[in-house]
Amino acid sequence: MDVELKSELKGIYCNSLTQYSRFITREVNIGGVKMGGTQPIRIQSMTTAFTMDTEASVAQSIRMIDAGCEYVRITAPSLKEAQNLAEIKKGLAEKGYHTPIVADIHFTPNAAELAAKLIEKVRVNPGNYADKKKFEEIDYTPEAYEKELARIKKKFAPLVEICKAHGTAMRIGTNHGSLSDRIMSWYGDTPKGMVESAMEFIRVCRELDYHELVISMKSSNTQVMVQAYRLLVQTMVAEGMNYPLHLGVTEAGDGEDGRIKSAVGIGTLLEDGLGDTIRVSLTEEPEYEIPVAQALAQRYEQRKSVAPEAVEKPDFEIPASYSPFEYNKRASAELNTFIGGHQVPRVVLDLSDQNLKDAQILAPAGYNYSPILDKYNMGDQSIDFAYLGNELPSFNFPGNLKQLYNYKTWLLLKSKMNCHPLFSLKEYLTATEKDNSLNLVSVCNKDLDSDDFAALPFDKTLVFVLETSEEHGMADQRAFFFKLMNAGIDTPVIIKRNYTFKDSESIGEKELKTQLHGATDLGALLLDGLGDGVWLDAPQVSTKFRVSTSFGILQATRSRISKTEYISCPSCGRTQFDLQETTQMIRSKTDHLKGVKIGIMGCIVNGPGEMADADYGYVGTGPGKITLYRSKEVVKKNVSSDNALDELINIIKADGVWVEKEV
Repeated sequence: MDVELKSELKGIYCNSLTQYSRFITREVNIGGVKMGGTQPIRIQSMTTAFTMDTEASVAQSIRMIDAGCEYVRITAPSLKEAQNLAEIKKGLAEKGYHTPIVADIHFTPNAAELAAKLIEKVRVNPGNYADKKKFEEIDYTPEAYEKELARIKKKFAPLVEICKAHGTAMRIGTNHGSLSDRIMSWYGDTPKGMVESAMEFIRVCRELDYHELVISMKSSNTQVMVQAYRLLVQTMVAEGMNYPLHLGVTEAGDGEDGRIKSAVGIGTLLEDGLGDTIRVSLTEEPEYEIPVAQALAQRYEQRKSVAPEAVEKPDFEIPASYSPFEYNKRASAELNTFIGGHQVPRVVLDLSDQNLKDAQILAPAGYNYSPILDKYNMGDQSIDFAYLGNELPSFNFPGNLKQLYNYKTWLLLKSKMNCHPLFSLKEYLTATEKDNSLNLVSVCNKDLDSDDFAALPFDKTLVFVLETSEEHGMADQRAFFFKLMNAGIDTPVIIKRNYTFKDSESIGEKELKTQLHGATDLGALLLDGLGDGVWLDAPQVSTKFRVSTSFGILQATRSRISKTEYISCPSCGRTQFDLQETTQMIRSKTDHLKGVKIGIMGCIVNGPGEMADADYGYVGTGPGKITLYRSKEVVKKNVSSDNALDELINIIKADGVWVEKEV
């Protein structure tokens, strides 16, 4: 069943693909802290304390608010927790805090109806508010499906009327991991299914003249998440709606992985002017989420937004092979069986400022040199190109690491084995000598309209290194790709981004911004299948940090897998075990299983659904009880938490996936 779109809207999900223009949404009042319209991008998080522990919930909420949290979300799985939200609100007020509270509801409509009378906003998940999930495929006729929609309205309408009467806002929050069997049967496990899951509820609200809505489309898969939000905006606009957007990547994980993955998903949408509030879901204390969310949002506070009516029409057409709602890798030539085509995106690292007299400088780049054996050992995150500029190393490089030199220095090399030149555009046109396998040429979007670019001799050795100096650099580089695609040019492209920060900023601030900005700018292009390599140039942070960030971005976009992926939720009052401790315990035993995805869920709300995106799952089902999954199939129920990790490892071994960890 296709979503009908107005013809002039097809392919467009934002105001502009070339200029930064914030998508203006309907303003919603949430306890006096307004969202949407021209309001700032709001920051929120969720408590992890048990909701019935009023003192702990109040204390944790205060830590979050002091860190900059503007809405505090608290789980209310039953009537008693919903009732206790009033006590938490009272406790906060007594201490001088009046930040709006959001009740998080999943399976219990009566708890949502009670909470809506007590606090400022309720979040409902359409996947399990009126439906139950049994992983059954149901064959509906159109008439039968219409009856299901009538049933949903009957169950949902009372909450809408209560919210109207009490001035309570609502978030309709679709989770990829908890789509109902009904939606899965009718639309499939797709972004379209996610959008329609929400739209069914949104249409009920509109019919009842209730509009204090915020909408979200969350997934642990950044490709699915971004595509769903884009399609949501497309669908809302086609139906005359513009409700504000809550952005988030669910089950992002912890540490570097969680920050990068969140930035890939959230940042990609912010770049296109979408998003009114953000929550970064980390498997850490909730107050640690706030600085990450703030750093993502602050990047757009100073960026000038072009009004929708002032947006200029781009000087290119959207390529026929491009769709913002599904992943298609740009077709590029495969050169030297190394870059482009079906090869994974390559990683470039600038080592031109390093001491090139010691082979140990390659260790952070994934090549550990053993002087005794006189050989290199490669790690899982080993770079593909080392840019050396005009510097010459005094030791031998590993045979599978390609060296890049500025063209004039490359000319002087006695041996050019595994060494390749980097040209400016003019240098390439006038070069007296070129490499017979790979020639890299630095270009920018503006070069496409130049006589020099028109004079390029295209062959199967050419690779573009795409740079930008524009503030809205992601869109500038995206335009370059679109123009190449329209011209039928299949030259591989390495995306290069340069980042420098104020000297007054701490190394931690510089590292965080490198992670978040790099994940946004590079990740947004990679999610759309654009790019055959990445070059993250941030000289103020260490080479090791640049390498891990580069590979982290590729992992988060699922462009190149170099390590185990953990789909771990951020914890909340429903959690059945200590998520941080358990995640680290599982990571310590399985982090060598390259390419394996392990879901770690604290409760059953999203656990079964998110397992569809994981290879194996570890889900809390009760105090001290764990259910283990293979994909979305339950393998063992109610295993003691004392034995659950060993049982999980046995399942992996039985599947022939396990390898022993190298010491």
